[in-house]
Amino acid sequence: MLKSFRFLLLPLSFIYSIFISVRNWLFDKKIWKSAGFNFPLICVGNLAVGGTGKSPMTEYLVGLLKNRFNTATLSRGYKRKTKGFAIAGENTTALDIGDEPMQFHQKFPDITVAVGEERLVAIPQILHARPETEVIILDDAFQHRRVRAGLNILLTQYNDLYVHDFLIPVGGLRDVKSSAKRAEIIVVTKCPPNLSVEEKNKIKKQLNLLEKQKLFFTTIAYSKPSHLFTGEEFQIPAEADILLICGIANPGPLKNFLGNNYHSFDMISFPDHHIFRSDDLKEIINGFEKLGGKEKFILTTEKDGVRLEKYKNELKDYPVYVLPIKHKFLFDEEIKFNEIIIKFVEENKNSPT
Repeated sequence: MLKSFRFLLLPLSFIYSIFISVRNWLFDKKIWKSAGFNFPLICVGNLAVGGTGKSPMTEYLVGLLKNRFNTATLSRGYKRKTKGFAIAGENTTALDIGDEPMQFHQKFPDITVAVGEERLVAIPQILHARPETEVIILDDAFQHRRVRAGLNILLTQYNDLYVHDFLIPVGGLRDVKSSAKRAEIIVVTKCPPNLSVEEKNKIKKQLNLLEKQKLFFTTIAYSKPSHLFTGEEFQIPAEADILLICGIANPGPLKNFLGNNYHSFDMISFPDHHIFRSDDLKEIINGFEKLGGKEKFILTTEKDGVRLEKYKNELKDYPVYVLPIKHKFLFDEEIKFNEIIIKFVEENKNSPT
C-alpha cells in the first residue's frame, strides 16, 4: 500500500527531474561555469540520498594516499552548528565540523580535514592555509558542479542500483540517472561477499557503462570493535547481548551482521546525522539496563560515536564500543583500483584538472 502511495507522487518527481536536467544541461553546455584547479581533485559521491558508503570510501582513499601525498578532505559539514570554512584542529568537535569530517579527523589526525558549504570558495582556502596540499578528496560532492573534479567515483548499492531507482520523492535518487556518465569509476557497494562472476556481469550489463568507465565491486568488512573513549580494541564475545545505537541512513547490513554474530541485540534507532540530547542519553542507559544477559555491551557506528563523545562523563562507566567498517574489494581488484587512483594523482599534480 505504501509503495502504491509513493507512486502517486510521480508528478513531483517529474517536476524535480526537469529542474535537475535543466541544471545539468546548463553546466554541460558551459552556460553555468565549473572551475578546475591545478592539482588533483577526487570526488566521492552517489546519485541516491545516502547510505552507499561514501564515508568509508573517503577513508579508504585517505589511507591509500596519505603516505604518498599531502592529502586533504573537504566536506560540507552536514548538521554542524557552525557556518563557513573551517579546518579541524586539536579542540574541534563534531558540532563544529559535522560527524563524518570529525570521524576523518580522529582517524587521520595528520591530514587536513576541512569543511565548507561552498567548495569553490573552500578549495582556495585550503591551499592558502595548507599550501603543501597535493590532493583533495571531495566528500559527497558529485552534485556540486561548480567545481570540476578530475576523477569522479560514483557509488551505488548492490541491492538498490541507481538504474532501478526513481527520483525523490518516489524513490531515493537526488540526481537523474544520466548523470552517472560523468563518473570515471563506478563502485557497486555492499555486495554479498560471495558475489558470482555471472551476477557481476549481469550488473555490468544493467549499468550500461561508457567505454571510459571502470567498474568495481565491494563488500562491507567489519573491524574489531574499539572502546568509544579509550580506543582500546576488544573482541565482543558471541554470547553477548548488544544494544545497538544507530543513526545512519541504511542500518540493514549492520543489523544483519549483529544478528549473525551475536546472541541477541536490541536497537535504538535515530535519524541519520542525529544530534544526541539528554533525553536520548537516558533512553540509551535505560535500554542498556534492560538487557538481560550477564555480558552486555552498547555498540554503535563510528559516525554515531563522534556525536556521543560529548557524554563521556555520563557514559564512562558503560561498555560503549564502536564498530568500524571498510570497503573490501571483490574479485581481487583492489590493486587495480589503487593503481588508477595513484596514477591519477601522480599525473595531475602539476597540470590542470
